[in-house]
Amino acid sequence: MWGIKKFSELTTKELFEILYLRTKIFVVDQKRIYQEVDDQDLHSIHIFDMVDGKIAAYARVFSQDNKVSFGRVVTEPSFRGQGLGNELMKHVLKVIHDEFPNREIEIEAQAQVQGFYENFSFEAQGDTFIFQHTPHIKMTHAAISA
Repeated sequence: MWGIKKFSELTTKELFEILYLRTKIFVVDQKRIYQEVDDQDLHSIHIFDMVDGKIAAYARVFSQDNKVSFGRVVTEPSFRGQGLGNELMKHVLKVIHDEFPNREIEIEAQAQVQGFYENFSFEAQGDTFIFQHTPHIKMTHAAISA
């Protein structure tokens, strides 16, 4: 079941499952040491799919420098290959349309998933750079009209 919630609306179980999955993938699996939980969580809209009490897919959307951004996009490995990433992106873009209309979207995507975002009309800007020990690329998307 898909959930779209502000930080203060998350249950403790939802918050635990979100942070568990993010840490599992972005810190442990990717062998990156960085502060994965940050202040941005407090100001984000959290989008997630919960299956049998576990987070299957997740992303957060937030305002940044007069633009809108999103990140921590992840699908639990046991749920990959089922189209959840595409479904998640549809929810992300809908939230941006509803909550942040007419604002350009700018993300810092891991370079390995650049093609995934290009499927949703994102365009790479500049060269790859290292962010949190991983190659990233800045990508933009035109504002989504209300």
